Amino acid sequence: MKTVLHAADSRGHASHGWLNSYHTFSFAGYNNPARVHFGALRVLNDDTVAAGMGFGTHPHDNMEIISIPLEGTLEHKDSAGNHGIIRQGDVQVMSAGTGIAHSEKNHSRQEQVKFLQIWVFPNQRNVTPRYDQQTFRAEDRQNQFQQILSPSPDDAGVWIQQDAWFHLADFSAGHAADYSLKKPGNGVYVFVLEGDVTVSSQPLHRRDGLGVWETDTLQFSADTNARVLLMEVPMSF
Repeated sequence: MKTVLHAADSRGHASHGWLNSYHTFSFAGYNNPARVHFGALRVLNDDTVAAGMGFGTHPHDNMEIISIPLEGTLEHKDSAGNHGIIRQGDVQVMSAGTGIAHSEKNHSRQEQVKFLQIWVFPNQRNVTPRYDQQTFRAEDRQNQFQQILSPSPDDAGVWIQQDAWFHLADFSAGHAADYSLKKPGNGVYVFVLEGDVTVSSQPLHRRDGLGVWETDTLQFSADTNARVLLMEVPMSF
């Protein structure tokens, strides 16, 4: 088993007044040659957007883009005519494919929005752009792994053009669980949203990230009440 630890305070940081963003991997003005991606996982941004503000319309192509709100409401509009409002408990996906322009804004004029923006390299280029969002029940991730993303439209959660699986879990203090990888050759990037957990003997704290590969199983033990996001992705693509 191989691992790479990215402590919360080692992330890139950009503050633009209306936007406070932490970058796990190189992004915009943060350029770290040692932290460009983890397998097919290219971007993991932890964003806070002030009330009434947001990202204006901008283009993407050949990237799978996932947004996960942690607090507040996020509004999406794109050049394909899609318009969605997402909040905590929702997951949004956009396959940029041949090209699409979109905007992401704080839907509220009173409260900030916090969300994760995640980019994954696709396994097929130049597909027709596609948008989807789904709502997930909090009780379905209590002390268990709740699948929120997969490679298949027939499986649980939203789907993307990559052999990737994402799971959320809310662990009670003292709970232990194992995660078995779905596909040989994949790795898992664990991102701690809240609390403290130990993953395969590595203690992790709020907003720490741990990449693990060349293993079939990860062991989780919650040191406090904790919430974690697991992103299983191909290491070669």
